[in-house]
Amino acid sequence: MTYDISDAEWQIMHVVWDGQPIAAQDVVAALVGPTGWSPPTIKTMLHRLVKKRMLAFETEGNRYIYRARVRREDCVRQASQSFAERVFGGEAAPMLLHLVRHARLSPRDITELKRLLKEQEANQ
Repeated sequence: MTYDISDAEWQIMHVVWDGQPIAAQDVVAALVGPTGWSPPTIKTMLHRLVKKRMLAFETEGNRYIYRARVRREDCVRQASQSFAERVFGGEAAPMLLHLVRHARLSPRDITELKRLLKEQEANQ
């Protein structure tokens, strides 16, 4: 399945993934301030994500309760692969090197990267 998610829709999806099941009014409350979007705009994007089969909903009285139909990990994987293809010709190493050089990494991040690299090295 291809996950065609706009930048704005990613923001909606993150709120749903973090809070599901989550009511529409809670999605609106989480995004109105930080984004400046109006409640109708947010509800339109929720509806668009339902049409794209990214979200499912059920009603509880007059409330709409949303759940993701897709896993965050799957969407992130596809978006990362698409980015790597477009920007780095599909090569993972140049992308990773670029990200490591330009990212602000915590000591925990560095420890995890070292662990993953050692794991990769052991598997080769």
